[in-house]
Amino acid sequence: MPLVKNSKQHAYSHFQSTSVQKLSFSLFAVALLCLLIADTGINTSEPWQEIGHIGLGMLTPSVLSLPELLTSLATTLAFALLGVTIAAIVGMFLAHLFQWRVIRVISAFIRSIHELFWALLFLQVFGLTTITGLLAIIIPYTGIFAKVYAETLEESDQTAYRSLPAETGRWSSHLYARLMMALPQLIHYTQYRLECGIRSSSVLGFIGLPTLGFHLESYFKQGYYSEAAGVLYLFIAVIALMRFWANKRLILPLLTLSIIWLPFKATVSSDLMLRFFTHDILPSPLRQLGLFSIDGWQQTFDWSISLWHEQAMIGSWNTLILTQIALVGSGITALLLYPLISPLFFSRKQRVVGHLFLVVLRSIPELILAFIILLITGPSMIPAIFALSWHNGAIIAHLIGRYTEVIKLRADSPRGGDLYAYEVTPRVYKPFLAFLFYRWEVILRESAILGILGVHTLGFFIDSAFEELRFDRALFLILITALLNILVDSISRTIRNKLHLSTSPNIQPRDR
Repeated sequence: MPLVKNSKQHAYSHFQSTSVQKLSFSLFAVALLCLLIADTGINTSEPWQEIGHIGLGMLTPSVLSLPELLTSLATTLAFALLGVTIAAIVGMFLAHLFQWRVIRVISAFIRSIHELFWALLFLQVFGLTTITGLLAIIIPYTGIFAKVYAETLEESDQTAYRSLPAETGRWSSHLYARLMMALPQLIHYTQYRLECGIRSSSVLGFIGLPTLGFHLESYFKQGYYSEAAGVLYLFIAVIALMRFWANKRLILPLLTLSIIWLPFKATVSSDLMLRFFTHDILPSPLRQLGLFSIDGWQQTFDWSISLWHEQAMIGSWNTLILTQIALVGSGITALLLYPLISPLFFSRKQRVVGHLFLVVLRSIPELILAFIILLITGPSMIPAIFALSWHNGAIIAHLIGRYTEVIKLRADSPRGGDLYAYEVTPRVYKPFLAFLFYRWEVILRESAILGILGVHTLGFFIDSAFEELRFDRALFLILITALLNILVDSISRTIRNKLHLSTSPNIQPRDR
């Protein structure tokens, strides 16, 4: 008993990092405050009846048309494989130039806009074509790859790089001394991004592209829950089995098949494209008075202020409220669920169930998850809060749970609840916070896009602007979303650096 007591005291002394504690309590307090002022009402008369219908559908999955379903699956995978591959190649190129400010700014801007917003923009020019789907994935993913690849290369062992002769060429040194050292981490991250790409590709079905998301939305809207369950289970199975089909032996044949499968024939009107980029997206005062009119610019300023007060401010406020609640919700979900896949708490057989549960939660795109909950609760922030918290929490829980596989315990370490509370969680808490802050900007992007489902975040007003063919308003609001995202990313990076939050856990046994 004294040994356990000493272990607890030691763990607590390690955990009592004042700054980390203050940060955690502050985040929790802000989230509670946001929860008090958020729209969390249940706007449906009989939620339990709808839960029953959906539950029955989930238990009795069926397929309405197998050829149509397999066609959508192939399209979903083809978009993801080609989009992620091209983005990874361009992102790697930009990563080697990431010390240039202009590259960092461009990367931050293009990744700050959600792929669905990119799709809505390109939809006006290219229509429901392969080009729209691919560009919607390639552009934001390129910015993400550039940032993550650059950070991975910087954090890798630099010994070989520093030992090179001064006359070694820039690209040769990067290729042989930096890229090779970080190759395993880069491959692992790219595989993870492919999983994200499949989710993004599926979500593109919400704007009409023929991916799995299109069928999911249609079936759920029509109340065909068994058919929706069939699509959902197929989607989860594809994600869960990625390790068997997304490997180096099959990836080239799959890419070749993707190129053959996707229809690249599209009629693009140069006049339409020119009109969209030089006229439609310009603020209406500039369209009417011309780019060289002083009155036009003055009225554009008034137009911007008016749009800010009427829509952007409300949308930004709701986006930030939802983001802060979902951020803490994700953290709580991750801390509760990571033991499910940790060998420190469960046996190998028991962890299979935990792995499956986390795969289900993180595989379902947050937009689809929120849409399902929306059918039960009605339009409010509740579906978005649960969808974002579960989806992002499951991703972080998976990463933290995998980290515990390398943690070494002392022979006299506590067991059960004490092991969780006093030994393991304190040792993974800083990596947990690091992952949580990495997801902050992602959660904000997702909070904005969930406005498409009726939550009054920025996405709600952007979607309305597209529906009313007011592309100038849509672009203005998208730029506000991008600026918010860049601001949050900057704050997140500052906090991570100030508190030395690293994704590396303390794996060695504690000393007494």
